[in-house]
Amino acid sequence: MTAPKPAKPSIPKPGSFAAPSPAVVAAHKTHPVKVPVVEEITDEQLAAAAAFGEVADDKVWVKDGDARHEVGPAEGDAPLAKFCKEYYLLEASIERFHARLSSADLSPKAIDDNLKSLHASLEAPAVVGDLAALRTRLEKVDGEAKEVRDRLQAERKAAKEAATAEREAIVAKAEAIAAKPENKIHWKDDTAALREQLDAWKEAQRAGARIPKDVERALWKRFTVARSHFEKARKVHFAQLDKDNSEVAARKESLAAKAEKLAESTDWDATARAFKDLMGDWKNAGRGRRSVDDALWKRFQAAQDAFFEAKRQVSEAEEASLAGNVEAKESVVKDAEALLPVKDLATTKQALRVLQDKFEAAGQVPRADVGRLTKRMTAVEKAVRDAEDSAWSSRNPEIEARATGAAAQLHAAIADLEKDLAEATAAKNARKIKEIEESLEARKAWLAQIEGVVS
Repeated sequence: MTAPKPAKPSIPKPGSFAAPSPAVVAAHKTHPVKVPVVEEITDEQLAAAAAFGEVADDKVWVKDGDARHEVGPAEGDAPLAKFCKEYYLLEASIERFHARLSSADLSPKAIDDNLKSLHASLEAPAVVGDLAALRTRLEKVDGEAKEVRDRLQAERKAAKEAATAEREAIVAKAEAIAAKPENKIHWKDDTAALREQLDAWKEAQRAGARIPKDVERALWKRFTVARSHFEKARKVHFAQLDKDNSEVAARKESLAAKAEKLAESTDWDATARAFKDLMGDWKNAGRGRRSVDDALWKRFQAAQDAFFEAKRQVSEAEEASLAGNVEAKESVVKDAEALLPVKDLATTKQALRVLQDKFEAAGQVPRADVGRLTKRMTAVEKAVRDAEDSAWSSRNPEIEARATGAAAQLHAAIADLEKDLAEATAAKNARKIKEIEESLEARKAWLAQIEGVVS
């Protein structure tokens, strides 16, 4: 016959039992209690207990006040000794219970159960000894035990309320996170914060005081609803984010491809404008996933840099090819500057016209030299115009007066016609526009003739 297998130990569920609260432990200061055991019972103690017993009719009796009770058969040479020892064992059980009151390992229910058992053991005890003293001792212990029980119940009630408040706070924090508007949510931080609340719940369930099952279920339901709501919103958010990132990546992929296609173009001005437009499109394409954006930007920038580097090299080559023209234009400018100061206006004007033609014929020069040479040539031209204006004002007053008067009238007429033309254009009057333009053309021709005669 095989031995029966030992029963498999059950695993308690979280919250099925709880450790004593710190308040309970702190409230109970341990103190040494001498608990008698059988081996320590002295002959004097046995004799003191035996004084309350007697043997009659082969039976052992115990005196209990004015009465006596049968406790058992009288056996052996010392029939009272056995029952005297039982008395001290009963006394020891009371003292052991009293000692346990000073620790934190008794629940209110355990205290009531122990008291009930001890009182029952004194109703008809099969012992010999001072039963009245034992009852008195039990009554004193009973009073102390009820005080401890009431204190434990109050502490447990307070601990339960505190634990409930702690769970309520955890749930409230989770609900606050889940109730945030989407534009206020920081998904990484708030996800971590919600996970912290879940960990706090588990820790409170593991180490905290037990709370009523119905309260715990209701709070847990609120927590799971908040957590589910947040997780659903998070999934929707990141699904949309993935979609948006994909769209941004597609737009930027297209722009990078266009840039790479333009990189080999030699239509420098048009392509430079095209790259400027592509850069504007890139800025408006939105932000995507950083790693993808960075990779596409490297492609875009590489294509752009390749084009502008090629353009720079071509420009430098062209500039170098134009360097020979600088000397020719420099020579023309020096010849023009030699015409100053003006002594013979007609001769100077004729010579300047020839030099202006030579200046243009010399061709383009590097960009760095354009402004410098043009500025010097313009200065000569302005000096000649100033000399011409001075000569004009010193001519025959009669001729000048007639020409000036006619020219002034024509200038005034032309100004009036230009004003009328602007009004007709604003009104979109095609017929009137045509008439005014014809009048303007005639008067400008007359003015040119008059000014030609004067000059």
